[in-house]
Amino acid sequence: MWAAASPAALYLPRDEAATLDLVVHFHGAPWLVHQAVATRNRTAALVLNLGSGSAVYDRTFTAADAFAQLLSSAAQAAAQQRGKPVQWRRITLSGFSAGHGAIRRILRTPALAAQVSAVLLLDGMHTSYVPEGTTLANGGALDSANLVALTAYARRAAAGDARMLISHSEIFPGTYASTTETADWLLRETGVLRKPVLKWGPRGMQQLSEARRGTFVVRGYAGNSAPDHVDHLHAMPELLRDVWR
Repeated sequence: MWAAASPAALYLPRDEAATLDLVVHFHGAPWLVHQAVATRNRTAALVLNLGSGSAVYDRTFTAADAFAQLLSSAAQAAAQQRGKPVQWRRITLSGFSAGHGAIRRILRTPALAAQVSAVLLLDGMHTSYVPEGTTLANGGALDSANLVALTAYARRAAAGDARMLISHSEIFPGTYASTTETADWLLRETGVLRKPVLKWGPRGMQQLSEARRGTFVVRGYAGNSAPDHVDHLHAMPELLRDVWR
């Protein structure tokens, strides 16, 4: 594990290959992310915890070269730990809750989005209401500015050019859009239909719906409490496996 001056942790597999896949996860316990990749050959994990709220994750990657610098720093740290150069092959972006802010910002730059092979969003695709604080039931709309880049990537995944899995709960924050509302918006924009499902999901979660086209998947799960929200993070090992599958 690498602990840098920034709030980051890097996990390297025992595999001594010079070229590794990399999962970059935003917001969540490093040990859990490491567990999620430990059974996959030639896969490293970089975990960043930057604070509360999606805005701090978004701002961190506002500069066009911020993500490239992050990957370069991680490669340098890996090389220092191993004593030989390390190159990244397939890049997977994973975000829980507020961590999605980094992913939406990175994907706004087409050149960066093209480097990303897969995206996993764990109950964390939010946006504001317009007017602010006015729910859909009260005549408000979703601020789509934070959803456009994610939608573009979803279309790529639907066409089989990338991989994307979005999980969401039934939590309704009230002051900003829920993950159910943003998922519904994204599905309308991509023309992918949601179908009812009733089955057990990972870690005892109850799945209620699924939408799928190509390698783009949206799964809705029961639960409207804080523990239900955290379940999505704890389900990362299984959901990450499903993204790669």
